[in-house]
Amino acid sequence: MALVSQAGSSCCIHLEIARCKSGHNKVFNMAHNIDTSKLFSSAAWNSRKILQHSNIDGLQVGHRRGDRVIVDASPPTEDAVIATEPLTKEDLIAYLASGCKPKEKWRIGTEHEKFGFELGTLRPMNYEQIADLLYGISERFDWEKIMEGDKIIGLKQGKQSISLEPGGQFELSGAPLETLHQTCAEVNSHLYQVKAVTEEMGLGFLGIGFQPKWELKDIPVMPKGRYEIMRNYMPKVGTLGLDMMFRTCTVQVNLDFSSEADMIRKFRAGLALQPIATAIFANSPFTEGKPNGYLSMRSHIWSDTDNNRAGMLPFVFDNSFGFEWYVEYALDVPMYFVYRKKKYIDCAGMSFRDFMAGKLAPIPGELPTLNDWENHLTTIFPEVRLKRYLEMRGADGGPWRRLCALPAFWVGLLYDDVSLQNVLDMTADWTTEERQMLRNKVPKTGLKTPFRDGLLKHVAEDVLRLAKDGLERRGFKETGFLNEVAEVVRTGVTPAEKLLELYHSKWGQSVDPVYEELLY
Repeated sequence: MALVSQAGSSCCIHLEIARCKSGHNKVFNMAHNIDTSKLFSSAAWNSRKILQHSNIDGLQVGHRRGDRVIVDASPPTEDAVIATEPLTKEDLIAYLASGCKPKEKWRIGTEHEKFGFELGTLRPMNYEQIADLLYGISERFDWEKIMEGDKIIGLKQGKQSISLEPGGQFELSGAPLETLHQTCAEVNSHLYQVKAVTEEMGLGFLGIGFQPKWELKDIPVMPKGRYEIMRNYMPKVGTLGLDMMFRTCTVQVNLDFSSEADMIRKFRAGLALQPIATAIFANSPFTEGKPNGYLSMRSHIWSDTDNNRAGMLPFVFDNSFGFEWYVEYALDVPMYFVYRKKKYIDCAGMSFRDFMAGKLAPIPGELPTLNDWENHLTTIFPEVRLKRYLEMRGADGGPWRRLCALPAFWVGLLYDDVSLQNVLDMTADWTTEERQMLRNKVPKTGLKTPFRDGLLKHVAEDVLRLAKDGLERRGFKETGFLNEVAEVVRTGVTPAEKLLELYHSKWGQSVDPVYEELLY
């Protein structure tokens, strides 16, 4: 859930930033004149709508470019400055549009989560152990500590951050990097640092998509205020939300776009192919010590977590889709919280539209800043998520080679114009019902899911070929990162099915050996 900031100049087709006589930066497009002082905060904003240059979990989220300060896509934990004028819908649209970047500024941001456990007992790490681990990494490898009150809840170093998910899942949010070689080197460095500290503590980390052995009651709760609000709200809107919070791990990649049109193309390709990524990386077949009937239990869990904020977003395929439509969608996703005076205020189920009108019941009269909007966007969980970049969210956590393969898969498809167009041509006649069918069935049947006249495996073969071709055209010798998934696609046997085969044979119907099999 934590975010990778995508650095780079803001530039968007049909959007032009110009200096006005008043000295304010303004964005003009065919539909709106939008004052970007609502986007680009600086010390002097003439006491107008204030976007705070603040911190996420202690992370700096503003950086200066020229005479502007750009706010990175990260939720605030410092108090937001109180706004004096209501935000408009145009402000929210312009916020998303400010993510547009020329191709030479596109970057790759990878995030991955993993389960910590005691090597002797296989029990989940408790918060005290995790805190000791964070302090150990900080002291040995020069990371800056992130605190919530007197509790350590994460680390930062440059543009990388380490954060904790609700059940102590340990997440690296990587820096925005240019090549997959840099991405994989970053993953390797992180795992080396973590292992150097955990081995001395008798702890390890497991690369899998769902907690294979322990019940919800066995999972520790991290001391983060936002998670308490979510934990109380989840059972009201779905049956599996607490499992999502406490027992899942994912790997995702965050990718840039050059324009609204480019965003739409990548969003559609990402949604259409997300079930294929889910199948290729399926790696969560066990629950509480036994097979759970799924290849990706993690993916299945999202089907009944909170359908107001998850899913396949069929409206993205509408001819009129764009930044504005996503804003309308996001405005109708119920809120979780607002952060004020170093506390999370429970606004679960309330309307951001009411907030924009100063009618949010817990803080009547207060208006949101763009930090509040940015924070709200992080509480939406579709298969592909739009912020000022696109997040591919369909894959299970896995061992380190697969952590490099996931960004390789999507970079090859979405960062190469030829491959992207081929994907769009391939999926152009897929219906809403077919895309949803794949989303529903893939968690159980993986690449063996029937699709039209064959199996999803056959589509995946074509898609992997496009990904490889796209990487070759990039010219960075990155195709080797796909080797880890090439056999999966060739055979149609997912990682989860290999684990199930081991469970029924070599492991003697015990899940305990998975902790060694998938130990980082």
